[in-house]
Amino acid sequence: MLILAIDTSAVASAALVSDDALEGVVGNFSTEDTKSHAEVLAPGIERLLADAGVTGADIDAIVVGVGPGPFTGLRSGIATARTLAFVWNTPLHGMMSLDAVALEVAESTEAPAEFLVATDARRKEVYWARYTLAAGQLPKLTDGPHVGFAADLPDLPAYGAGAGLYPDDVRADPDFSTEQPDALYLGQFALARLAAGGQLLDSTPLYLRESDAQVPGPRKRAL
Repeated sequence: MLILAIDTSAVASAALVSDDALEGVVGNFSTEDTKSHAEVLAPGIERLLADAGVTGADIDAIVVGVGPGPFTGLRSGIATARTLAFVWNTPLHGMMSLDAVALEVAESTEAPAEFLVATDARRKEVYWARYTLAAGQLPKLTDGPHVGFAADLPDLPAYGAGAGLYPDDVRADPDFSTEQPDALYLGQFALARLAAGGQLLDSTPLYLRESDAQVPGPRKRAL
């Protein structure tokens, strides 16, 4: 199975993963900029496919990170994934973006049995979720996702850029203090879950907040 994974919950990233490739990775790219998703994503995917020598007809499924994340960035990835799925007539699945960091933690040498993943939610808050990890198993989500202040998180080891922003409030792992959700790990997680007969989400975004933009009400009469 060849999967195109896309995530824009924090940075813009995309990856091609396959159960036939060495370590499952065909190709990937990720930016460091958290504000240029719309500009870089489509050209990046085009180059990714060209470098791998594949076309949309070769893609068996598209997996997109559904957040949680800020409105503008998250919409860029989901809209792109939905468009490609429609044009290519390809199945589309969603995965929670925090799962990508959870898998990266699980693949590290000293992963704890229970931990948190946190990303920057701005407004001095974080998006976070709790996971458990058993030997030889994929990380299991046990709580979340949520949005809130770092000081209110459970007292557990915390991974991800959100934890790194508030080291005085959480038990942030210094080796993961800048990690953002990445499509490469998201795609690998999806591939492993599908291989095990598991289910994925749909592409509904997990915003966790109301939009700052509001539809204007009727104009008040001057008289």
